[in-house]
Amino acid sequence: MMTLRQALERAAEKGVAIAHFNISDAVTLKAIFEVASTLSLAEPEKIPVIIGLSEGERDFLGVHEAVALVKELREDHDYPIYLNADHTHSFEKIKEAVDAGFDAVIFDGGKLPLDENIEQTKGAVEYAHKKNPNVIVEGEMGYIGSGSEVLKEVPKGAAVTENDITKVDEAVRFVKETGVDMFSPAVGNIHGMFKDAPNPRLFIDRIIEIKKAVGIPLVLHGGSGIQDEDFIAAIKGGMNVIHISTEIRRAWREGVEEGLKSQPDEVAPAKIMAPALKDMKAIIEKRLRLFNLI
Repeated sequence: MMTLRQALERAAEKGVAIAHFNISDAVTLKAIFEVASTLSLAEPEKIPVIIGLSEGERDFLGVHEAVALVKELREDHDYPIYLNADHTHSFEKIKEAVDAGFDAVIFDGGKLPLDENIEQTKGAVEYAHKKNPNVIVEGEMGYIGSGSEVLKEVPKGAAVTENDITKVDEAVRFVKETGVDMFSPAVGNIHGMFKDAPNPRLFIDRIIEIKKAVGIPLVLHGGSGIQDEDFIAAIKGGMNVIHISTEIRRAWREGVEEGLKSQPDEVAPAKIMAPALKDMKAIIEKRLRLFNLI
């Protein structure tokens, strides 16, 4: 089985992006795996996916439980599915995820001053690579909001103007001094999505400039709500991983509400969750097809 590092290299060679989906339960994981593995049957190669859990999601599902679930799917089905400790804000939580066997970790210092972000991210890189050289460590620059939710307005302080997004020279310094394997810039993307309107447009030229300057895989957080043409342009510009969470959460919520409404006397979770599973699968398939140019 190829490592995540190899999967990233292959995605770059093919000009596609690996989809990163967040989960907090086994139902969402089931939806992701079933769609990815089914689509892969018609493709020359299996489609890699990354499963992400934020600190809150890890606390809910369990760090070791998440590792066991993903590892079982990878080994029993010989499938390129990987586990990422998403949006981690402390060294202790980085250490916890690395020690548990996560394939990747993100130190999120997006709200920190640049010097402090560099210092703390470097510490995370050094620990992770010493523990396991195959662990992918991602660093993040620029604040893009903090919650995967349906929005009424742009998160306060989010970098959505050309003056506020990640600067090329600072990105170069950050990558060089931290030694990160992947880099997540703020390029107009935000966490969360608007209910009835697309999210702000991405600064594609800045993505291209940063990619050319840093030369490592780039990650686009806050993918939910972004227009398809911006996704395609971002992938062509050098984005190698794209995060989707809020779209799936909304599909889960709407599906659960449908299940409860249509079956008011039902108490079996598997039956109540069936519409949620179906709705999440529709979103996941749409994103996997787009990101892999299928």
